[in-house]
Amino acid sequence: MSSKIEQNYREAQELYAKHGIDTEEALKKLQTIKISMHCWQGDDVRGFLNRDQELTGGISVTGSYPGAARTPEELRADLEKAFSLIPGKHKVNLHAIYADTDEKVELDRIEPKHYEKWVSWAKEQGLGLDFNPTCFSHEKSSDGFTLSHADPEIRRFWIDHCKASRRVGAYFGEQLGQTCVTNVWVPDGYKDIPADRLAPRQRLKDALDEVFAEEIDPKFNLDAVESKLFGLGAEAYTVGSHEFYMGYGIRNNKLICLDAGHFHPTEVISNKLSALSLFADGILLHVSRPVRWDSDHVVVLDDELMDIGRELVRGDLLGKTHIGLDFFDASINRVAAWVIGTRNTIKALLRAMLEPAEALRKAELAGDYTTRLALSEEFKTYPFGAVWDYYCEQMGVPVRESWLDEVKAYEQEVLQKRGG
Repeated sequence: MSSKIEQNYREAQELYAKHGIDTEEALKKLQTIKISMHCWQGDDVRGFLNRDQELTGGISVTGSYPGAARTPEELRADLEKAFSLIPGKHKVNLHAIYADTDEKVELDRIEPKHYEKWVSWAKEQGLGLDFNPTCFSHEKSSDGFTLSHADPEIRRFWIDHCKASRRVGAYFGEQLGQTCVTNVWVPDGYKDIPADRLAPRQRLKDALDEVFAEEIDPKFNLDAVESKLFGLGAEAYTVGSHEFYMGYGIRNNKLICLDAGHFHPTEVISNKLSALSLFADGILLHVSRPVRWDSDHVVVLDDELMDIGRELVRGDLLGKTHIGLDFFDASINRVAAWVIGTRNTIKALLRAMLEPAEALRKAELAGDYTTRLALSEEFKTYPFGAVWDYYCEQMGVPVRESWLDEVKAYEQEVLQKRGG
């Protein structure tokens, strides 16, 4: 280890210790937290089952940076490069369209065998896998409806797809010894004001009841449901609103997914965590960065990300919260996007662990809001970076921006040869 990094860490350790903060304990705890890194940043949400299908569901990926993965092998190679630059062992979040098979298979007929190569790779890499049914970019979702579709035959197709996805998720969990979270999100909604808001939600509820009817060991698979405020083509009404899924998840013991980009531009999910934790069995996070709408920008270390970290740490919610990422930017190097977003998410958690939470609580209970504010502000310039550098070096990954050199080299040697 670099003597300078070691020295900086020891000095920081002493400063934090004066406030009863054990940096070694924080780093040990940090190692146990797994971030579920989304595969779809690597190829602009195209997948491999229906690559020629137009991206739909209110989702849009902009940019034409060269080097998008074209095959499962290329995507796995890119993921490996990204993980080599991120401290800790984590998970990969797959959508159903990322099946690795030579067989022509429809979404309602997917089976664990279509993902065996992903499982073998995850075992080799020491990673876990999460899963999502893909209820978009398909001819049977072309009118914007899936599980709430008025046509029972189309609705049946998507019900069967989601049921099959849960079985795939259970296979992941059983094979890898890490519980898989299978998250259901559908884009259903209207562009303009609907005449009937209730009937689609009734159909969605009934469809979900059927999807989740099969009992699956929660040791292998946990179900999650995800809301959204609106999307392109569903600006006026989204069937699966926050209220719908919060009610459904609490009543049916499902994880409730909060996506940072799925709310009103002035809403934040950090403020929802403590309230939801009192009633939900568990929470799934999709950490993203909205810019004026659900644009899924690469996660930066902004105030909201910091607040998410604080809420999880101060409320002791890490044990019931599954942290995943959800962004896609085709205007920059896709591997770099993964590295930036994942490292930032881990940084936010570490920084929260290095704050004087107990002292702040005591000051608050005593009505000493002066001390609360003063400590909160002073700790913003405490040497968190020295602890982060030490952690990266300890975990065998590049310190500070030196990881960018490796990504640039990978771009020259691998990505640019793929073309646009």
